[in-house]
Amino acid sequence: MGDLTNSDYYAKNQRNDGSSNHEGGFGVSVMELRDLMELRGGEAVVKIQEDYGDMDGLCQRLKTSPTEGLTGDVTDLDKRKEVYGENLIPPKKPKTFLQLVWEALQDVTLIILEVAALISLGLSFYQPPGGDTGESCGTAAAGAEDEGEAEAGWIEGAAILLSVVCVVLVTAFNDWSKEKQFRGLQSRIEQEQKFQVVRAAQVIQLPVADIVVGDIAQIKYGDLLPADGVLIQGNDLKIDESSLTGESDHVKKEADKDPMLLSGTHVMEGSGRMLVTAVGVNSQTGIIFTLLGAGEAGEEEKKEKKVKKQDGAAAMEMQPLKSAEGGEMEEKEKKKANVSKKEKSVLQGKLTKLAVQIGKAGLVMSAITVIILVLYFAVDNFVLQKRPWLTECTPIYVQYFVKFFIIGVTVLVVAVPEGLPLAVTISLAYSVKKMMKDNNLVRHLDACETMGNATAICSDKTGTLTTNRMTAVACYVGDVHYKEIPDPGALTAKSLDILVNAISLNSAYTTKILPATKEGGLPMQVGNKTECGLLGLVLDLKRDYQPIRNQIPEENLYKVYTFNSVRKSMSTVIKLSDGSFRMYSKGASEIVLKKCTKILNKEGEPRVFRPRDKDEMVKKVIEPMACDGLRTICVAYRDFPADPEPLWDNENDILNELTAVCVVGIEDPVRPEVPDAIIRCQRAGITVRMVTGDNINTARAIAIKCGIIHPGEDFLCIDGKEFNRRIRNEKGEVEQELMDKVWPKLRVLARSSPTDKHTLVKGIIDSCLTDQRQVVAVTGDGTNDGPALKKADVGFAMGIAGTDVAKEASDIILTDDNFSSIVKAVMWGRNVYDSISKFLQFQLTVNVVAVIVAFTGACITQDSPLKAVQMLWVNLIMDTFASLALATEPPTEALLMRKPYGRNKPLISSTMTKNILGHGIYQLVIIFSLLFVGEQIFDIDCGRNAPLHSPPSEHYTIIFNTFVLMQLFNEINARKIHGERNVFDGIFKNPIFCSIVFGTFAIQFVIVQFGGKPFSCTPLDLEKWGWCTFLGLGELVWGQVIATIPNSKLRFLRGAGQLTKKNEMPGDEDMNEDNEEIDHAERELRRGQVLWFRGLNRIQTQIDVVNTFKSGSSYQGQLRRQSSTTSQNQDVTNVSSPSHVSLSNALSPTSPASAAAPAGQC
Repeated sequence: MGDLTNSDYYAKNQRNDGSSNHEGGFGVSVMELRDLMELRGGEAVVKIQEDYGDMDGLCQRLKTSPTEGLTGDVTDLDKRKEVYGENLIPPKKPKTFLQLVWEALQDVTLIILEVAALISLGLSFYQPPGGDTGESCGTAAAGAEDEGEAEAGWIEGAAILLSVVCVVLVTAFNDWSKEKQFRGLQSRIEQEQKFQVVRAAQVIQLPVADIVVGDIAQIKYGDLLPADGVLIQGNDLKIDESSLTGESDHVKKEADKDPMLLSGTHVMEGSGRMLVTAVGVNSQTGIIFTLLGAGEAGEEEKKEKKVKKQDGAAAMEMQPLKSAEGGEMEEKEKKKANVSKKEKSVLQGKLTKLAVQIGKAGLVMSAITVIILVLYFAVDNFVLQKRPWLTECTPIYVQYFVKFFIIGVTVLVVAVPEGLPLAVTISLAYSVKKMMKDNNLVRHLDACETMGNATAICSDKTGTLTTNRMTAVACYVGDVHYKEIPDPGALTAKSLDILVNAISLNSAYTTKILPATKEGGLPMQVGNKTECGLLGLVLDLKRDYQPIRNQIPEENLYKVYTFNSVRKSMSTVIKLSDGSFRMYSKGASEIVLKKCTKILNKEGEPRVFRPRDKDEMVKKVIEPMACDGLRTICVAYRDFPADPEPLWDNENDILNELTAVCVVGIEDPVRPEVPDAIIRCQRAGITVRMVTGDNINTARAIAIKCGIIHPGEDFLCIDGKEFNRRIRNEKGEVEQELMDKVWPKLRVLARSSPTDKHTLVKGIIDSCLTDQRQVVAVTGDGTNDGPALKKADVGFAMGIAGTDVAKEASDIILTDDNFSSIVKAVMWGRNVYDSISKFLQFQLTVNVVAVIVAFTGACITQDSPLKAVQMLWVNLIMDTFASLALATEPPTEALLMRKPYGRNKPLISSTMTKNILGHGIYQLVIIFSLLFVGEQIFDIDCGRNAPLHSPPSEHYTIIFNTFVLMQLFNEINARKIHGERNVFDGIFKNPIFCSIVFGTFAIQFVIVQFGGKPFSCTPLDLEKWGWCTFLGLGELVWGQVIATIPNSKLRFLRGAGQLTKKNEMPGDEDMNEDNEEIDHAERELRRGQVLWFRGLNRIQTQIDVVNTFKSGSSYQGQLRRQSSTTSQNQDVTNVSSPSHVSLSNALSPTSPASAAAPAGQC
């Protein structure tokens, strides 16, 4: 928000305050409405009465109808947008391409290279005075006698600058396209949010941005309010205003007591209708955003006094909420705005640290290179040949030193794998784009990759595993259990009337059944699906619910107790013509039946309903229905006298002594693709658990149909009450030990409250039972699922049935509400991890080889075989192109054939280490052979020890060309990281990979044949190209050789794999949040020390200790905890003689060995 557009936009929307005297013909101005919205509670009611008479008066001034809404006329809507503003807060301007270029130029290594290139450029134009300097300056000037060559000295500096420009442009373009993609994603998320408004007496769904002042919006449980408004009529409405006030208590809203509703707040209970009075920058959220924007813009534009004045004025006008929380709120918003900047996934964190480590090593190598070159030159010239330092020769010496410096920087450039973060970004951005096609709308990037490590999924039942199309298929009315919906004639008129009225009136009026859109299709269900199932029953009984609703419109309902997770029922009170009251109630059958004392008999008359009748009914009616997978709903009613009027707020007395009308069995069929998706999950090592609010028998029946549980297996299927009894101690507190006895076998949790869901997720995440910390994904659609969605590693919200609150709390939105889309998310998550590993394997091979070649070559021949510009080209291939090629591999079904990696798995597996070292050895052997005996093999001039500014040699061109071609073929090898033999498998499914490999080859050909002096290349003939390509192809053959060597033969790799594991305290997330990764330097140090001790002392004892640790699972948790805390403080060097560590000693909490031994092993 921190730019000027906001305040300009704001000012534009503010020109019509009082001075314009109700512009546009409306009877109220923007400022009047804003002043009104800043009031709370009784003050607001008084203000409305004083200024407008009542709500109808305000509606008239805004030219709208409280029941029919706006007409929807386009000119009227445009005029409202012009006068009162649009319902959007202008986004912050994206960074321009030039800004991104400037950011890319800030890279330290590039700055060093630019400086070196400029010095080199400046010195190349310097001609030493006098003509006979050549002799006196000794070897330094050799080769510079040729005039043409001396003049060409500037080319290297210019070429380096040019390649820096290339690198910067590529980086900036990548950032720019990434930014563009995420803006697109953001706008897609915003467009997804629609809201129900009444226009021309029709309820329609509108994108939030199209809402205008004067609209009548229908609000219901779970909505995130899109604009400020005044409540016209509400049923049991409670709002969570914590996002604005910081108060977590739910605020009760009533039209005659506190009717003010604010944008950005959540509806936690109830329903109602509101008149929209402020949108966009004029709403309370908008004012706060604009304040932030205006504040920052004011700082930016201090020079422009006009602007500053206007900002000041805006800030004066824009006092948000007249309460002490104003300032606090601002802080919150600022924090919110900054969150996205910090967002870095676990994988990105690991990679950045790895890049830093490699960079440090590169820095050391490059420093050593420069020092050795300078010393060698100085010793050779001034000590061995005893030459004096001549002032006129200084520029030539300096030119040599600059050349050495450039070689050093080049080593550094190749060593720093800045492509790592880029590869993650490309891979994630690519995955996110593709996941959209698989119905996964990713809100937080890192969720995509976390999903690949998921070990447990806690799924809702309704709508995720089932189709969420409810149909009533059985019922129990008038003492008869009908297995199919009965003929209306079979029921008495009295029972039928009560049943039809109870269902029609005691359900949200927004729930409807509309005719099918296609011929022969099913009728459309709009609104709550369970209520749709009941309304379907009314239609099946040849009656219509709409005339009954028309007789008693929503505003005439006397009192509504809306459904929530505590009540598990909904009740509506109506006033009858004689002044008495009738309350209709419906809800979960076992809950409502407990409150019934009577039941309608065959004649439709109430008879006594005793406890033993209830038990019989549960056994004979409810359980058989539930075992068929039906959801059972009980419909009941109760009559109250007119005088004395009951105390409606005394809920326990009111929702009691009911008369049962019927029990309906509603079927929600399992989605056809779900059983297969669950089998795939189980094969991939992911446990699927069902957490539902339904009856335990219904839940069990559906779980069997889905394949979550199989008869004969050892599993737990319990309800919320039993779950709480098992996991809580006498004081009622949840104990992790008790939880650990329950969750591993738990497959179905029925009749669960949102708290149970949250407790279960937290318990699984915090558990220390397994070696790896469990990674839990959760699906949810209700407002009450928010806490569990937030707590889970990955929260999936339902795009169709999900409430705004659930979507807000989630990481990924399932646009089709389908469980099989979650399996696709797992595939993409694993694919991201594998793509990064492929890139890492390729990148590290190139790094190791290039650094060693440059370092050794420079130290032995005083010149790097690979020149600065060539290195930059190699860097471009490695970083940008390879990350594009390897990070865009599409996922395959094979990814679901293995277990999850787990959070502690080192980034580089033992197979990868084997590949990196194997290919590194091959490339080094080839390059050093070419470097030292290449001239004899190809019968060409030797390129070693060439003087300054000498022309490019064929010898070094062959080395460069072979090096690049080996990388190119190794890129194909890098496609497989699990030791597979067929590296070409599925290569043509990835056109990006193919085009990059061929494109790189083509550019390489151009560089070698036509690159000339800038690239230090000389054209090669066909035979030499053939040899270079042959040596490159050798990579593929060598890859097969490496694949045949079993990892078990290479013991040291296994050690390396283990020792790079992250020491993490399972479950203790809060402690580890800031310090997510162990410091790599510390890890390297520790690895060195552990290996050193192993060499010094008797290995056998160490292995015994480790094996005993591993077998003693009861010690595991204790050890792991110790190793992550103690080993930070205790140094491995404290162990005086690990060969004498006895087991009891190793396990004693004070023994330093307990810190030492597990450092590498646990």
